[in-house]
Amino acid sequence: MCWSSSAKTEPRRKCPGLHREAALPSVPKYPVPVFPLSGAVLFPGARLPLHVFELRYRTMVRDALSGERMIALALPRQGWKAGDETSGLSSLGCLARLEEVEWLPDDCYDLKLLGLSRVQLERVVREYPYRAARVTLLPQDPLAEDDPLVLLERRALFEAFARAARQVAEAGRQAKAPDPHTAFEPLVNAICMKLEATPSVKMELLRMDSVVDRSRRAREMLEEWLRRPVGGAVGGERN
Repeated sequence: MCWSSSAKTEPRRKCPGLHREAALPSVPKYPVPVFPLSGAVLFPGARLPLHVFELRYRTMVRDALSGERMIALALPRQGWKAGDETSGLSSLGCLARLEEVEWLPDDCYDLKLLGLSRVQLERVVREYPYRAARVTLLPQDPLAEDDPLVLLERRALFEAFARAARQVAEAGRQAKAPDPHTAFEPLVNAICMKLEATPSVKMELLRMDSVVDRSRRAREMLEEWLRRPVGGAVGGERN
């Protein structure tokens, strides 16, 4: 298996007024709620489903909906536990917009998040009932879609992913490739989201300022997986 997937849920009650698409945001005017997420890393331009059940984070969702509709996802460091100080979270995160919100009968929420930008978590302004911090946007290195290097890397990455998708399909699993007409950065980030790698490995991909370098590393991980027996994971950490 070379990537992970999330099951879709049927909509219940939709909160109105949410945008379907979002451009690169301006700097948030207010401190951003910080959600510690240990099992996944969100990339700009990619989407992520999230089930929110804990009381303080349900409060966070309601506050976000009444404000800028943005939260920051941050990966907890090893050994971090709920209730620890924010220093136990990675200082690098992804700013996300609440694109879809399903309010469930048990007062929990199913969210669909759209990654907006890499962010640096700065000064924490509060810890209760959830963390909120000032953030600084971290743009990627500029690139041109018609740059020959970008075109070559785009083709190589898509071909590697297509070969992996065919191998997974032959094993009887569903394999959905990204739209080949997607712009380079969203394409790279969508494939990074699909890689079955540890969150710390994906965080290293997110940390890269160059999208071309990120694409190369993701392609190397796909090539490594293709050389392994079926069932190996992509990008696992070395001991």
